[in-house]
Amino acid sequence: MIQSNSLVSREWFFTHDLRGDEMATGGGQLETPRNQLLIGVNDPGNSVSGAVWNGWFRVIHRANIVIESGAEAKPGISEPIRTRVVGEAKFLRAWAYYELGTLWGGVPLYTEYVKSVEGSKPRASQQDVYSQVIADLKSAETALPASYSGTNLGRATKAAAQMLLARTYLQLGDYTNAKTELQKIVSSGLYQLVDNYLDLTNEEGEFNTESIFEVVYAPSGGAYNWGGDGDGTAVQEETVRTQEYSAVGWRNLIPSDKILNDYERTSKGDAKDDPRYDMSYWKPGDKFNNGNSVLTDDRVQGNASTVDGETVKISWRKYSVLYKVDNGFFTSGINMRIMRYADVLLLLAECENELGNSAAAIALMNQVRARASVNMPPYPTANYPCNSKDEVFRAIQHERYVELAAEQARNFDILRWRKNGKLKSEPISYFVTNKHELLPIPQSEIDNNPNIDQSDQNPGY
Repeated sequence: MIQSNSLVSREWFFTHDLRGDEMATGGGQLETPRNQLLIGVNDPGNSVSGAVWNGWFRVIHRANIVIESGAEAKPGISEPIRTRVVGEAKFLRAWAYYELGTLWGGVPLYTEYVKSVEGSKPRASQQDVYSQVIADLKSAETALPASYSGTNLGRATKAAAQMLLARTYLQLGDYTNAKTELQKIVSSGLYQLVDNYLDLTNEEGEFNTESIFEVVYAPSGGAYNWGGDGDGTAVQEETVRTQEYSAVGWRNLIPSDKILNDYERTSKGDAKDDPRYDMSYWKPGDKFNNGNSVLTDDRVQGNASTVDGETVKISWRKYSVLYKVDNGFFTSGINMRIMRYADVLLLLAECENELGNSAAAIALMNQVRARASVNMPPYPTANYPCNSKDEVFRAIQHERYVELAAEQARNFDILRWRKNGKLKSEPISYFVTNKHELLPIPQSEIDNNPNIDQSDQNPGY
């Protein structure tokens, strides 16, 4: 279910990307429901966010079956396997409720599998949703192993539960407990930054030393299951991320001018051009297809960007399979990296700064900047002084923006910074207070759930 078109293969990354400030429309080819989310005119009938709502609740219901049945499974399942599988189900239920609670606020809270229509639940509070997430993750943290190998790669680990728990605490503004969970990951010694930034979103770099949790895909000769629920064995699930964003593809979303111009450049007085720029975007003149093709404007449809005063067609390189192919319709088996170690270090830097340890925060950011293929000058820099808590936080915001670009981190960052009063200015141009903090509850839920009516809708819709 998580692999499916409704979630990580398509609508999940679209929903997050469309609600941040990293993206701009690639042109008229962007479908109307997606453009509505991008410009903030979406309503309760939006099909993209609605698919994500339905997808996560399917995950929850299926996880509940595993959790309920785990204690009663037939003989032949060893106790360690039973414990681990129930722990995995609790992790996945927690991930689903973390997403739902963060994007929609209070949602129906199901901790048992619903066996009748009468089992429908009303909206719980956002706090209650997060409390359930925390309880599930604490249980999963004790049940899950530290690592896997072979065909078990891709299962949730102890560190995945710890990182999701830290993310949940951060949404609540609880920096102390978030720091505790993040430090567990660091002190485990299992993770380290990889040298090559490109390996973070290509196929060859899957399950590297920086990876904490990935959603797994496998090459299947271009087959893709467009069905929303991902069920069935006839079609191996690939992802269409590369087709949606690549320079040679639909190019539905392109990087915003804002993020393109946020990278450090000597033209802006920075000491060095940030190498992550070239490793995150396709530009005219770039070689692709293992160096056998050159990207030209005539291959790239849609809108152009303005970078450093120059008009140029820029496209997302992350998760693009163009680096090794040049043919037709692109699906791929590139795993989606949901959690990685650089994010741990940057979140820990945020915690340290909030808790009065700015020197520790700066050192953590500089670890990320020192990656061999990046090797950016350490903070403080001319354009990012670090003489106060606010200045360090500004550097953290910048570092997260460029390090985690198009990795579905920015929307979560904006949501928690806004919620916790950390934004100096609103980054979303269309934002209306008491409306755009949350997505609208899907109209289908209001129509079909007897315990939810129009009065339960989020403000502004």
